[in-house]
Amino acid sequence: MTSAAAPTLSAKRHYRWQADAALVVVAIIWGSTFVVVKKALADISTLYFLFLRFSLATACLMLLFTPGFRRMRWPEIGRGLGGGAVAGLFLWLGYILQTMGLKYTSAGNSGFLTGLYIVLVPLIGSVVFRKRPGGREITGIAAAALGLVVMTLPSLAANFSMNRGDLLTVGCAVAFAFHLLSVGYYSQREKTQAVALGQIGCAAVLSGFALGIEPPHALWTRSVWFAIVLTAIFATAAAFALQTWAQRYTTPTRTALIFALEPVVALATAVSIGGEPLTLYAVAGGALILAGILAVELKP
Repeated sequence: MTSAAAPTLSAKRHYRWQADAALVVVAIIWGSTFVVVKKALADISTLYFLFLRFSLATACLMLLFTPGFRRMRWPEIGRGLGGGAVAGLFLWLGYILQTMGLKYTSAGNSGFLTGLYIVLVPLIGSVVFRKRPGGREITGIAAAALGLVVMTLPSLAANFSMNRGDLLTVGCAVAFAFHLLSVGYYSQREKTQAVALGQIGCAAVLSGFALGIEPPHALWTRSVWFAIVLTAIFATAAAFALQTWAQRYTTPTRTALIFALEPVVALATAVSIGGEPLTLYAVAGGALILAGILAVELKP
């Protein structure tokens, strides 16, 4: 018997809009931190940054969820933490493979190939859970995937040629797809707080072991401190807690589609704050992604 009963259909319908709105907030948070993180990584090694980010986020979630844990039984907490650890393994694999892939491929290729998880989530989900997405969801996914291609088309045309970095990034997309599916599975069966803490805690522990891959170094500038605090508290602790709760009331396919907003927000932030140029490809790609999301969200 699970520690938290699966939400009923009426409950899912009642909280669907709130859940999707929470996922939009998560995508906005993640997309808006790209410029901050990029600046900070000039002064701190990537894996060290990830270790500090996940460790501080774990501490924040422990403080936040301690009152709730006191009202739970230990078996409930254990099952939730275990399910979260499974999701955390895939989350950590996604970050590591993406980071290693960036050493051998372009940023445009990385962005495009990472975005493949939007398509992989319904494909893998239909095989694992034997539940096919609806026609509107398939249309929305196709539009969002096309928008991602259009956004990265200039970089792809100039740099695309399959290499080991691209293969590593494809592995990253597969890992992120399994992460969304596993969060959706465990969040509907176990306690949300335990699942959220389990995945971030697992990612923190694995990031600590990964420090042997890349010797840690840092120049403790203001931008580094700001990026660590910002990403740990908002882009990790708050964002993954929101995601875990939201996926209790919505599907992994809808989650992946809504998360396609992340590159759109990242682009808008890069243009408005980072001073990057706004191209016609970016506008057209962003419009297709938004159209794909609206095609699903505005259905009767």
